[in-house]
Amino acid sequence: MSLSEIFDVEMILMNPLSFKRISQICLIITLCFFLYGCTLRELDISKIIPSTPNLPSITSSVDRESRNLAKVTFRVQVPANTPVDQRISLKIMEEVTGLAFYPKLYPMQSESPQYFSYQMEVPLGSVLKYRYVRSSSTAEIQEHISDGRQVRYRMLHVTGEMTVEDVVSRWTDTPFSGTTGRISGVVLNSGDKQPLPNILIVCAGVQTLTSSDGSFLIEGLPPGIHNLVAYSLDGQYQTFQQGARVAADSTTPATIEMQPARLVGVVFTVKAPANTIPAVPLRLAGNLYQLGNTFADLRGGVSTVASRMPALSLLPDGRYSLTIALPAGADIHYLYTLGDGLWNTEIDENGAPVVRQFIVPQEDTLIEDTISNWTMKNSAPISFDITVPEDTPNVDFVSIQLKPVYGWTEPIPMWKLGNKRWGFILNSPLMFAERLHYRFCRNDQCGSADSIETRGPENSGLPISSSLFSQSIKESVPAWAWLDRSQQLQEIATAEVQARENGFFAAVELQPIYHPSYNAHYAYILDEIQQLNANWLILTPTWTYTRLTPPTLELMPGNDPLWFDLLPWIRQTTERGLNVALFPQPRFLMEQSEWWQTATRDFPWWQVWFERYRNFAIYHADLASKANANALILGGEWLTPAYPNGILSDSSPSLVPEDAEMRWRYLIQELRSHFNGPIIWALTIRQAEQSPPAFLDSVDAIYLLWSEPLVSADNPNPALEDMTKIAENRLDTVGSSLQTRYRKAIFLGISYPSTPDAILGCTIAPTSRCKSWDELAQPISASVEPDIDLQAQVTAYNVLLNVINNRGWVSGFVSRGFYPPAALLDASTSIHGKPAATLLSYWYEKILFEAEE
Repeated sequence: MSLSEIFDVEMILMNPLSFKRISQICLIITLCFFLYGCTLRELDISKIIPSTPNLPSITSSVDRESRNLAKVTFRVQVPANTPVDQRISLKIMEEVTGLAFYPKLYPMQSESPQYFSYQMEVPLGSVLKYRYVRSSSTAEIQEHISDGRQVRYRMLHVTGEMTVEDVVSRWTDTPFSGTTGRISGVVLNSGDKQPLPNILIVCAGVQTLTSSDGSFLIEGLPPGIHNLVAYSLDGQYQTFQQGARVAADSTTPATIEMQPARLVGVVFTVKAPANTIPAVPLRLAGNLYQLGNTFADLRGGVSTVASRMPALSLLPDGRYSLTIALPAGADIHYLYTLGDGLWNTEIDENGAPVVRQFIVPQEDTLIEDTISNWTMKNSAPISFDITVPEDTPNVDFVSIQLKPVYGWTEPIPMWKLGNKRWGFILNSPLMFAERLHYRFCRNDQCGSADSIETRGPENSGLPISSSLFSQSIKESVPAWAWLDRSQQLQEIATAEVQARENGFFAAVELQPIYHPSYNAHYAYILDEIQQLNANWLILTPTWTYTRLTPPTLELMPGNDPLWFDLLPWIRQTTERGLNVALFPQPRFLMEQSEWWQTATRDFPWWQVWFERYRNFAIYHADLASKANANALILGGEWLTPAYPNGILSDSSPSLVPEDAEMRWRYLIQELRSHFNGPIIWALTIRQAEQSPPAFLDSVDAIYLLWSEPLVSADNPNPALEDMTKIAENRLDTVGSSLQTRYRKAIFLGISYPSTPDAILGCTIAPTSRCKSWDELAQPISASVEPDIDLQAQVTAYNVLLNVINNRGWVSGFVSRGFYPPAALLDASTSIHGKPAATLLSYWYEKILFEAEE
């Protein structure tokens, strides 16, 4: 096992066989600290841990000095209302460090009041990410697309000497005026003509990702010729580029065929400075998805996540190495780091990160680098040595999060030192340290699984400043937020559990949330699910409603998982012997009820809504088919306005088209041509009680979502037997009649928070209103201070498990809202790490495994 594998936190947790060796190493480190007073910098454990094998023999290497350059002329037309006395500049950005950091500005030459140009030489094969900015005496004004959203970046593939013509739609402080058009297209594999999902399409600063059928729609483009780029996030397909003419109020069709790129072996070898600590993971951060880039604007303006970056291994001669398959022809930007793409990178003499570039050649290649420096000349490193509480879960790792003046950045895994001790050395960029804050958390979940001292997403953390002299911060985390195990629980009387025949749906449903850091922890998430004795896992991938008019439901990188994320998740789950169901759900950027209330909801609006929902549903049906998932779940309470005779939350009509029933039936029929597994429809008890849609007769099973009160008006403090009777009556009245009417299997999905008023069916806010249980989900705002009652959640679960025990027509039971990345004893509906999990594990074992006996 290599050095980087042992000290890479994710690898430590994934390989329990390495714990013995890790313990030996940690013991040596601890003895060194406490007996001999040495520091991490003085410790050389390269002789303790076996190094990686010698490098493969590769004769080809990259010569950066002889790169071919091409002249590129940028020519841009700015809006007529652009102030004439302000400078227009070309801004080229780097996603490896984060778009907000270290951009290069090139003032453009004025050709006329509306036209500006700039010429530069660029390495042939480069893919540039850029946008235009306007500079006043006090601020830099960004360009926006016609609907007001800021341009993230434009893209240009440099294939030779070229001139690119661009049009700025508007600036931050100027309105858009004029007409727009759109491009509707499809992206195919040039070889087999199969559609390509999740290809990034960039045109005039507008970005979108292709759907499962390769389709895309770019809207809001000003008339003219625009540069259209199709880019593979992992480089598996060669970048495509062409001009596209857009006319006002018209749709330009586009069929794009992308050539698969051949994978070649690339060996990175690097000589690190003498002060590099062998025990610390040295990572490579790059601009492709597999190199840590998320293609998203994450916290603090960064785009890379440390836990997703590949780690280099220590060689016998003291160098570090990484062997990886990369696509030939890809433009690779990368840097070496002891942190992420912003913190602890290699820096030059000016303190800026050293980002290297090369075009992957057609044959296996050796890259040889030398890291110049980790530290800045005018400041000294800051060392952190922390001790965490004894009740810290053994599967957890500890992260540090840093906050410059503008806000928190992404957490970085710390280095395990020994018995409940973790370390980190901050080298750069310390120009931020004049007003720097920090905090600690578990599993990269800062804002949720924090130290009790810095709990919550709004917390400003602990202050620190840089110095000319080295600093050492030794602290103890007094306790972890949401991990108070002092609450006394009553013993639960369990009934004689009725074992079920094969096919019982004993499931756990994850919360519909996502962060790119989850990928590295997914194996541990599965460990937790398996400890519950479940036989199904329900994944809840999301898309985001980014616009209200027209209603735009699309993938938002960094917030919604891509195919790159979900395919390996599903594969790992099935390899563990678990069945997988996909239950895709939308994310709203405002309150869901407010979104529906404020929408136009006229006939054209509904036409677009149904079209976008169809794309959403078929995308996940295709994903389920591609990944061999076992079931697809659709529906949910949020869809109530779109059902036949739909209503809003205030009971007013939603104005859904009269043919809504037919639209839903056609969609379900179409889904079956994409996915041949069971299609399950989710609806709440109240939806089922009021007016269940007739099209339920065309699905295979019904997923009944339950979060109902377990009290009655005449008995506000019921005993367990009373609560059981209330639940039995409600379930028999609604669920049994639903099963009788549609002759479908019924799965019961329950959701109860860990609050004293959970059995009321809602959590009472100080204003005496029922709060949405979504408000209790992590990260939880400091303004929400719910009382925590773990016993109440256990009681609710015990009631419902007893209710289904003697009801053979209930074919499944699901625990909803499982928070994947960390165990939290909070008020949320998640049972991760809570006593309710122990109860559910007991029942699932009795239901499933005793049936097998």
